[in-house]
Amino acid sequence: MGDTTAKTAKTAKTRRQPARFGQLSLRTRISLLLTAVSACLTLALGALWLQDTRASIDEEITAGTRVCEQWLTVLAGELNARPDAAANKQLLARVRAAGRIRANALSAFDASGQVLYVSPGPRYKAGRAAPAWFARLIDPHVQPRRIVAGGLTLILTPDPSRASVDAWDSAQNIMLWACALLALLFLAIRRLLDRALAPLEQIRGALERTGRGRHDLRLPVYAARELNLLAHAYNGMADRLELAVSDNVRLYSECELAQLMQSRLERERRGIAQELHDELAQGITAVRALAGAIVQRTAGQAALHGHAQSIIAVTNDIQQGIRHILQQLRPSCGDTEHLNLAMQRHLSLWHRHYPQLALQVDVCGDSAHVDDTVALALLRILQEGLTNVARHAGAAQVQVALRLCRQHDGDWLELTLADDGRGLPPGAAQPRGFGLRGMRERALALRGELSITSQAGQGVRLCARLPALGVRLDETNGS
Repeated sequence: MGDTTAKTAKTAKTRRQPARFGQLSLRTRISLLLTAVSACLTLALGALWLQDTRASIDEEITAGTRVCEQWLTVLAGELNARPDAAANKQLLARVRAAGRIRANALSAFDASGQVLYVSPGPRYKAGRAAPAWFARLIDPHVQPRRIVAGGLTLILTPDPSRASVDAWDSAQNIMLWACALLALLFLAIRRLLDRALAPLEQIRGALERTGRGRHDLRLPVYAARELNLLAHAYNGMADRLELAVSDNVRLYSECELAQLMQSRLERERRGIAQELHDELAQGITAVRALAGAIVQRTAGQAALHGHAQSIIAVTNDIQQGIRHILQQLRPSCGDTEHLNLAMQRHLSLWHRHYPQLALQVDVCGDSAHVDDTVALALLRILQEGLTNVARHAGAAQVQVALRLCRQHDGDWLELTLADDGRGLPPGAAQPRGFGLRGMRERALALRGELSITSQAGQGVRLCARLPALGVRLDETNGS
């Protein structure tokens, strides 16, 4: 359990380290990276310097040891020529007079191994020594020399300690200069990056301004090619966003204008319907009552009686016509059942005018509340669609379907009108004509959608999808 906890803590610590490094700015990270690369190059140069220094010390110590060995060999030859006690004393005297011999320590022993002489320690940078690890790196490892001179034994031991101290002092100076230069390099790189990446702050400000819905700012041309590409891409994006916003504003204005015009048109239709009901209906009722009175009082006058009955029949026809006109001007559709009846009345009247077209009707059987505005919009779309079929399609069959779709965001009504005519010419499916554009605007004004698909020789399929309860234009804008 303890091992698992320790491993988990170690993993979390390892994950936190990159997070802390990621908090550094881009300028700092690039500066650190370039400085680290320079430090690696400096270390490589230091390794080369260390190798050259070791070779130089090796050459120096070897040369000094060789010279000392030759000199001592000459002295040993003279002592071997006349081996006596005086010659030994003379050799020791000459060795003591020489002292320390060029980076070598000299020791003299008699035949019994007793130490007769040891050369003094170095006076150059006395008391100082390089670190042991550094001395091991540059120590040439030259073997001691053993020279036998009569009854004396001379041991010549190479001593690179002074050369190591000199090398250590040089290495310290080099490290200090390298650290200073690396620090200056870091500051210089940071300064240059600050100047080179300064436009990024301007680009960030422009993006924030764009995020707040302001698209009027444009970036200038920069000297750096990469930043100039970013500026060019941003300017293009801002141009497209500004154009899209302008199009949306224009579309909203057009939808608002279309809704206002439609609302005024519907008010005028309601006014006309009211006038027809109040004025004509009462007058027709009065005429019918008078004609009925004449019929009752002229039973013995055949000619007059027949004309009075004709008047009653004509008034009945006029009443039926006015009732139909009132239904067209102001249909009353509070739910799907009333909407179905209104659609079927219009389809029956249309079929009487165009009996050569086979009509198939499929209306929804579910009941749901339908907003009058939505019902009226569906009736108008149906009327315009059937008019287009009769005028332009050249079809033999028309299919009309009304479905109720229950979804999580409410009830939706889907009206489908399909024919088997010649289809639309290429590009005509876009709402360019007044009729198609009017249908599209009706659907959009109620937060619905209208789609038109067509294939040459296979007819046209029009599908309008509207929310059953409708929506106001200000609600669409607020969403």
